[in-house]
Amino acid sequence: MPLTDVVIRNAQYKTKPYKITDERGMYLLVSSTGKYFRFDYRFSGKRKTLSLGVYPDVSLSKARQKREEARRLLQDGIDPNQHKRAVKAAKKEIDSNSFESIAREFLSKNINTWSEGYYQTVSSRLENNIFPWLGSKPVASIEPPELLEVLRKMEGRGAVETAHRVSQVCGQIFRYAIATGRAKRDPSADLRGALASTKAKPMASVRDIRKVGELLRAIDGYQGHFITCCALRLSPLVFVRPGELRHAEWSEIDLEQAMWKIPAEKMKMAETHIVPLSKQAILILKEIESLTGNGKYIFPSLRTSKRPMSENTILAALRRLGYSKDEMTPHGFRAMASTVLHEKGWKSEVIERQLAHRERNKVKAAYNHAEYLQDRRNMMQYWADLLDDLKAGKPERSVEKWMKSKLRD
Repeated sequence: MPLTDVVIRNAQYKTKPYKITDERGMYLLVSSTGKYFRFDYRFSGKRKTLSLGVYPDVSLSKARQKREEARRLLQDGIDPNQHKRAVKAAKKEIDSNSFESIAREFLSKNINTWSEGYYQTVSSRLENNIFPWLGSKPVASIEPPELLEVLRKMEGRGAVETAHRVSQVCGQIFRYAIATGRAKRDPSADLRGALASTKAKPMASVRDIRKVGELLRAIDGYQGHFITCCALRLSPLVFVRPGELRHAEWSEIDLEQAMWKIPAEKMKMAETHIVPLSKQAILILKEIESLTGNGKYIFPSLRTSKRPMSENTILAALRRLGYSKDEMTPHGFRAMASTVLHEKGWKSEVIERQLAHRERNKVKAAYNHAEYLQDRRNMMQYWADLLDDLKAGKPERSVEKWMKSKLRD
């Protein structure tokens, strides 16, 4: 008598496994671990069994469909079990050569050379914008129009710059696939000019020295959480990238030597970076040390000390102070310092080294992270003193006058 859904649902395990037959060699095996559809057949004179699935994940009708597919293979002289293994092996081969599989392999190769923030940004961009549409496709089968269609989804929602950046990352992944013998060409190379062009937009920042004092006075008047207040006050003094400030750890700070040494793995350019600490910066660090000094992060999350401050914390504080996205951003402290210090006559190479910009001159690039260190110490203290003067509304001191006063002291 053929199986029915009612019979299957009511079947209960007894003292040992037992079978309930269906038709054409199929049956239900009831055991202590579940209910299994099976198909018995003979091939080359040997009795064999093919697994058709587990109930209720596989329905009775689906199991019968699989049985009929197996019977058709037998009629063609093919062993259903061997066919099943061949299909599984082929699928595994496709999966290992899929775009997502190779992309994740590429990411893992760079996890120790990229900064944590950059690694997370690249990963999330791929996961949100590329994998859902191209992730399962064999990397060698992806054509330029397919990639363009996905990139235009980002372009269509206004994320033009992100679309360009994702295209660049995809190009790196395709070239990695070529280098490892799993693709023949990079389809992203054919997309030049296909996406809308991006217009370079300067980072929103207070660059007018007359307005710097207003910003600093606003920061001093901030009424938010103490940790946020300290991070906000320290930002203009060190002008590092926002992610580098958020992830700052007490183990990287040497208050006696007045130095913050950021390890290479945290830096965008993957090079160790030294930030000389002005007297003003040290005072802020000593203020917060009593609150967070026993933990890992100088500026931990307001929710848990095990994680760094949220990337939006300082941005939200600037908005609360009345600065719009077109006026000032956390990254804008770097542009502010660069603009004013260049105007004040500090050497460009000293400023650029303190900004941790990669030196394009190969000879200069050979210097280590301590390059121009004494000049940078002087510049960082001058900058902190200048900010104090601007905040207090005092006349601006030239570098020459500041150096003379420093020598007198």
